Amino acid sequence: MKTKSTRRNKVNVVTLGCSKNTFDSEIMMAQLKANRFDVGHERNEESEIVIINTCGFIENAKQESIDTILQYVDAKHKGLVDKVYVTGCLSERYRGDLEKEIPEVDAYFGTRELPRLLKTLKADYKYELVGERLLTTPNHYAYFKIAEGCDRPCSFCAIPLMRGKHVSTSMDQLITNATQLANQGVKELLLIAQDLTYYGLDIYKKRNLAELVDKLSHIEGIEWIRLHYAFPAGFPMNVLDVMRERSNVCNYLDIPLQHGSTAMLKAMRRGINREKTEELIDAIRQKVPGIALRTTLIAGFPGETEQDFEEMMGFVERSRFDRLGIFTYSHEENTHAFLLNDDVPDVVKQQRADAIMELQSGISYELNQAKIGNTYKTLFDRVEGDYFIGRTEFDSPEVDNEVRVKRTPSLYVPLGAFSNVKILEANHYDLYGQIM
Repeated sequence: MKTKSTRRNKVNVVTLGCSKNTFDSEIMMAQLKANRFDVGHERNEESEIVIINTCGFIENAKQESIDTILQYVDAKHKGLVDKVYVTGCLSERYRGDLEKEIPEVDAYFGTRELPRLLKTLKADYKYELVGERLLTTPNHYAYFKIAEGCDRPCSFCAIPLMRGKHVSTSMDQLITNATQLANQGVKELLLIAQDLTYYGLDIYKKRNLAELVDKLSHIEGIEWIRLHYAFPAGFPMNVLDVMRERSNVCNYLDIPLQHGSTAMLKAMRRGINREKTEELIDAIRQKVPGIALRTTLIAGFPGETEQDFEEMMGFVERSRFDRLGIFTYSHEENTHAFLLNDDVPDVVKQQRADAIMELQSGISYELNQAKIGNTYKTLFDRVEGDYFIGRTEFDSPEVDNEVRVKRTPSLYVPLGAFSNVKILEANHYDLYGQIM
């Protein structure tokens, strides 16, 4: 075992859950570094301090967070780490229970308690660093959170319990932050929030996403801007005008729709029905021809009948989404849906989710086959095995299709750089091509 002196002041930050948590961890790491901590992200070597940024969204995510906490508590018992701290959504939501069940953790912190966490470590919160981060992603792209919290009343969702009400970050601050990232070499901004389309309502008294995206698109060095997590009800169509007019705003939209049955959408309190949803999809595609649409759905919401499920299947088949993911419903306490009877058996939930993904797999295959012979601007993220791995403007990292270019002794593809790639082959979720 290494002695304590070899890992003195070393902090290992472990991040679980979504891109919003990744963003929060990067902010935390910048503050720790400014306080002269030797901080790393999910490092393998021993560290004096471990900070676990947890997820508490659905049951599987909660269990992963608990298992990770127990893993590092065990490491503490073995003398491999000295302090274990827990922050993030799970800690915000279940702090009292966690303190009773896992008292070996040195302290628990909520989602907005970074200053208190730093004070516990005898560090100062440095206000002059607001917006600065230590990126955990490849240096050429960064998640870019424009707001915190959510005001939507979705019946299944516990996020407002963990993240609070919607709070937009000012446009001036976001422009400053984005400019800093561009100066560091970031070429792609992935805009994120619990609800992107609500941006500005609290501080500007209007939906201001279009103006924000337009201003970001003028920052020198930013070559791609990508929009994630857009709520369908009240969608601000003027952001599509910016997408169409500005070449560095990707023709891509992540718009979680959650279901394709009007009855289920009403029970979910989504503020929109299937017919209006389909009209919105058509309108988006008319405004931005060729746009790639990503969505997520939920299988097995309380009361979901076979008819509701078939309605969702038909909706997916007609809509032909470029990208789609689906969750099985998780019965979360203190949500409105928790008052309902969780009456769809787990096995049925999974069967329905599998059927949706099988349908989507066929759609994805057909859409990818149509790309063969076309040439796309591609951003290369990494090398994996025998391939350089990149993405087109229609693909977000980690969740979407990838472009694979075979490595050869004579081929050099710099990571973080753009190249034009001609697609030669395609399967359900990957494209294979050559540099032009």
